[in-house]
Amino acid sequence: MYRIKICGIASTGDALLAAEAGADAIGLNFYEQSPRFVSPQRASEIVAAVRRDYAPDRLAIFGVFVNAPAEQVLQAVPGEIDVQLHGDEPAELLAELRQQGIGPRSLVRAFRSADGNLAAAASYLQTCQRLGALPQAVLLDAHHPGTYGGTGQRLDWKLVRDASDQLAGLPIVLAGGLTPDNVAEAIRAARPAAVDTASGVEASPGKKDAAKVRAFVAQARQAFEQLATVK
Repeated sequence: MYRIKICGIASTGDALLAAEAGADAIGLNFYEQSPRFVSPQRASEIVAAVRRDYAPDRLAIFGVFVNAPAEQVLQAVPGEIDVQLHGDEPAELLAELRQQGIGPRSLVRAFRSADGNLAAAASYLQTCQRLGALPQAVLLDAHHPGTYGGTGQRLDWKLVRDASDQLAGLPIVLAGGLTPDNVAEAIRAARPAAVDTASGVEASPGKKDAAKVRAFVAQARQAFEQLATVK
């Protein structure tokens, strides 16, 4: 399980920047309406460049999908890419992906919360459990009408700290409005298994700011290390 993910990577340079900074996961966005969209061809180029220096156990690479059918997911990602579902996908899609071979790899399901109510997410995961298709982790993001992440909106951190028991005991990834300036505080308050940022380390949509990426990773790593000593 990764701890620090830089999402919305749109170029080989930014992928290598995140890896060199010490992130242990990156995200490639296959949602065409996103300003961070990458085509399958570009994604393959990024993956090939990254894998020359960074093995999968050092840097996980996630394909991020929004309401894509199973066929599109399977066609878009090389065999070693993990999958993050960030839309309104039914639990049956997770079961179908497992049947098609996604199972051995990480599959993360994102949920967006506007009011702190996780009842719908909990019910969804119960369905996944019945289907034998629980994800490896749950990502909790802030809700913004008409969007699917990358908005810079902040989630209630206390919600995350108390959420694991409601969400099938799965590891929780905290996303939504995280920046180098607040990620350490967020980790201390929410105690997530991992953190995820996209817009919080950008110079512009789809273009990372090197100083922000390095600062985010450093602050997050230090906060996780401090949290481990407290436990």
